[in-house]
Amino acid sequence: MMTGSAMKISNYQRPVNLLEIVQRDKIDNSSPKAGSEDFKEMFCQEMAGDREIKFSRHASERLFSRGIKLNNEQLAKVADALDKAEVKGSRETLILTDEAALVVSVKNRTVITAFDRENLREGVITSIDSAVII
Repeated sequence: MMTGSAMKISNYQRPVNLLEIVQRDKIDNSSPKAGSEDFKEMFCQEMAGDREIKFSRHASERLFSRGIKLNNEQLAKVADALDKAEVKGSRETLILTDEAALVVSVKNRTVITAFDRENLREGVITSIDSAVII
Protein backbone atom coordinates (compact mmCIF):
# COMPACT_ATOMS: atom_id res chain seq x y z
CA MET A 1 0.00 0.00 0.00
CA MET A 2 1.33 3.45 -0.88
CA THR A 3 1.57 6.03 1.85
CA GLY A 4 2.17 9.08 -0.38
CA SER A 5 -0.38 10.99 -2.39
CA ALA A 6 1.06 10.10 -5.80
CA MET A 7 1.02 6.80 -7.62
CA LYS A 8 3.58 5.73 -10.24
CA ILE A 9 2.21 4.38 -13.51
CA SER A 10 4.45 1.48 -14.54
CA ASN A 11 4.79 2.20 -18.27
CA TYR A 12 5.48 5.90 -17.97
CA GLN A 13 6.67 6.26 -14.38
CA ARG A 14 5.12 9.71 -14.06
CA PRO A 15 3.38 10.67 -10.79
CA VAL A 16 -0.40 10.89 -10.88
CA ASN A 17 -2.09 12.43 -7.85
CA LEU A 18 -5.24 10.33 -7.56
CA LEU A 19 -6.11 11.62 -4.07
CA GLU A 20 -6.30 15.19 -5.35
CA ILE A 21 -8.76 14.12 -8.04
CA VAL A 22 -10.97 12.22 -5.57
CA GLN A 23 -10.93 15.07 -3.03
CA ARG A 24 -11.74 17.64 -5.72
CA ASP A 25 -14.68 15.53 -6.88
CA LYS A 26 -16.02 15.24 -3.29
CA ILE A 27 -15.82 19.00 -2.78
CA ASP A 28 -17.27 19.75 -6.21
CA ASN A 29 -20.40 17.62 -5.54
CA SER A 30 -20.77 17.12 -9.26
CA SER A 31 -22.44 14.09 -10.74
CA PRO A 32 -20.38 10.86 -10.78
CA LYS A 33 -20.32 10.90 -14.57
CA ALA A 34 -18.80 14.40 -14.67
CA GLY A 35 -16.22 13.39 -12.06
CA SER A 36 -15.24 10.28 -13.99
CA GLU A 37 -14.88 12.35 -17.18
CA ASP A 38 -12.58 14.78 -15.33
CA PHE A 39 -10.55 11.85 -14.06
CA LYS A 40 -10.37 10.27 -17.51
CA GLU A 41 -9.22 13.54 -19.09
CA MET A 42 -6.60 14.17 -16.41
CA PHE A 43 -5.39 10.57 -16.53
CA CYS A 44 -4.93 10.75 -20.32
CA GLN A 45 -3.02 14.01 -20.03
CA GLU A 46 -0.71 12.51 -17.42
CA MET A 47 -0.10 9.42 -19.53
CA ALA A 48 0.82 11.52 -22.57
CA GLY A 49 2.94 13.82 -20.43
CA ASP A 50 5.94 15.76 -21.62
CA ARG A 51 8.26 13.04 -22.89
CA GLU A 52 10.14 15.39 -25.18
CA ILE A 53 13.90 14.95 -25.43
CA LYS A 54 16.03 18.00 -26.08
CA PHE A 55 19.54 18.12 -27.48
CA SER A 56 22.12 20.64 -26.34
CA ARG A 57 24.06 22.49 -29.01
CA HIS A 58 27.15 20.45 -28.12
CA ALA A 59 25.23 17.16 -28.41
CA SER A 60 23.74 18.19 -31.76
CA GLU A 61 27.23 18.98 -33.07
CA ARG A 62 28.57 15.64 -31.81
CA LEU A 63 25.71 13.70 -33.38
CA PHE A 64 26.30 15.42 -36.71
CA SER A 65 30.11 15.16 -36.67
CA ARG A 66 30.03 11.49 -35.67
CA GLY A 67 27.29 10.57 -38.13
CA ILE A 68 24.87 9.38 -35.44
CA LYS A 69 21.22 9.37 -36.50
CA LEU A 70 18.36 8.54 -34.14
CA ASN A 71 14.99 7.60 -35.62
CA ASN A 72 11.63 8.01 -33.85
CA GLU A 73 11.72 4.45 -32.48
CA GLN A 74 15.17 5.01 -30.98
CA LEU A 75 14.07 8.36 -29.51
CA ALA A 76 11.08 6.63 -27.90
CA LYS A 77 13.45 4.08 -26.34
CA VAL A 78 15.66 6.90 -25.06
CA ALA A 79 12.55 8.56 -23.55
CA ASP A 80 11.67 5.25 -21.82
CA ALA A 81 15.24 4.97 -20.53
CA LEU A 82 15.00 8.52 -19.16
CA ASP A 83 11.76 7.63 -17.38
CA LYS A 84 13.46 4.63 -15.76
CA ALA A 85 16.46 6.71 -14.69
CA GLU A 86 14.16 9.38 -13.25
CA VAL A 87 12.29 6.83 -11.13
CA LYS A 88 15.60 5.63 -9.69
CA GLY A 89 16.57 9.21 -8.76
CA SER A 90 19.30 9.67 -11.36
CA ARG A 91 20.53 13.14 -12.25
CA GLU A 92 22.95 12.45 -15.11
CA THR A 93 22.71 9.12 -16.90
CA LEU A 94 24.54 7.31 -19.67
CA ILE A 95 22.13 5.73 -22.16
CA LEU A 96 23.70 3.05 -24.32
CA THR A 97 22.05 2.17 -27.62
CA ASP A 98 23.29 -0.17 -30.36
CA GLU A 99 24.78 2.75 -32.28
CA ALA A 100 25.61 5.37 -29.67
CA ALA A 101 26.11 6.40 -26.08
CA LEU A 102 24.26 9.48 -24.84
CA VAL A 103 24.98 11.41 -21.65
CA VAL A 104 21.66 12.90 -20.57
CA SER A 105 20.50 15.33 -17.89
CA VAL A 106 17.50 13.49 -16.47
CA LYS A 107 15.87 16.52 -14.84
CA ASN A 108 16.03 18.63 -18.02
CA ARG A 109 15.53 15.65 -20.37
CA THR A 110 18.44 17.05 -22.39
CA VAL A 111 21.14 15.09 -24.20
CA ILE A 112 24.41 16.72 -23.15
CA THR A 113 26.80 14.82 -25.41
CA ALA A 114 26.91 11.78 -27.67
CA PHE A 115 29.51 9.18 -28.63
CA ASP A 116 29.53 6.61 -31.38
CA ARG A 117 30.66 3.11 -30.37
CA GLU A 118 34.24 3.69 -31.62
CA ASN A 119 34.74 6.90 -29.62
CA LEU A 120 33.18 5.30 -26.58
CA ARG A 121 35.89 2.62 -26.49
CA GLU A 122 38.61 5.28 -26.44
CA GLY A 123 37.26 7.48 -23.66
CA VAL A 124 36.16 7.80 -20.09
CA ILE A 125 32.65 8.97 -19.22
CA THR A 126 32.51 11.25 -16.18
CA SER A 127 29.83 13.11 -14.24
CA ILE A 128 27.19 10.37 -14.47
CA ASP A 129 25.43 8.58 -11.65
CA SER A 130 23.69 5.86 -13.64
CA ALA A 131 23.60 3.97 -16.93
CA VAL A 132 20.67 2.52 -18.86
CA ILE A 133 21.26 -0.01 -21.64
CA ILE A 134 18.61 -0.16 -24.35
